[in-house]
Amino acid sequence: MISPEILLAFLAASALVTIAPGPDNLMVLSVGISRGRAAGIGFGLGCALGCFTHTLWATLGIGAVVLASEATFTTLKMAGAAYLVYIGLMAWRHAGKMALVQIDAGAAEPIGVHLRRGFIANVINPKVALFFIAFLPQFVDPARGAVWLQMLLLGVLFAAQTVVIFGSLGWFAGSIGTRLQRQPRLAVWLDRCAAAIFIGLALHLATAR
Repeated sequence: MISPEILLAFLAASALVTIAPGPDNLMVLSVGISRGRAAGIGFGLGCALGCFTHTLWATLGIGAVVLASEATFTTLKMAGAAYLVYIGLMAWRHAGKMALVQIDAGAAEPIGVHLRRGFIANVINPKVALFFIAFLPQFVDPARGAVWLQMLLLGVLFAAQTVVIFGSLGWFAGSIGTRLQRQPRLAVWLDRCAAAIFIGLALHLATAR
């Protein structure tokens, strides 16, 4: 099976990749700051769960087969971009309505709503699928056993560390957001900034090759 040295190198590389600024990080931060701690954690965990799906696709070879088609890649990225635009428009439309005053009154969205949004945003992003297909095999040694089993183990480890990092990121972002949301006017602009980030990421994804 995979040697301890390879596992340590993989975990270090995975943590650096996850911590490095990227679309998932920006989305978790924006949701946490604009909607609060529970929303940030939920969205972050949703993104992490999406990584488990990409692991399965990469392990079974489904991702490589699907993304070999330019038409499929284009369809997936446009669907992902459309979903991000939808989240952005909803954030803009309801800007300020989830301020802390209302959250304390019980108007907060369930954490499951944000978990689902994070999962969908991650799992239909073809760029994430391409990353897993390119990243995991670099740490696989065919001489040490079944390639698919090694990729599955590495993918599960990657997804597990994203649970910790994204969950922590959502918690800290939400802690900041909770304080900021005590000011209703500021809450409006926080939601609008989050909306702009989601729409900007949608345009970035839509123009990806």
